[in-house]
Amino acid sequence: MAKDVLCEVNNCSYWGSGNKCNADAIYVVSHKGKQASNSEETDCKTFKPGV
Repeated sequence: MAKDVLCEVNNCSYWGSGNKCNADAIYVVSHKGKQASNSEETDCKTFKPGV
């Protein structure tokens, strides 16, 4: 498992100082259920808008 998960989406409620993701778990899916061949074909379902 990754030691640190970095994120630059600063409007996410899990975003932390130093671009660290503070979520307990990360959920990533591929577009339309197809097998992804690059990162552009994936989405982070963990995203939750910050306040």
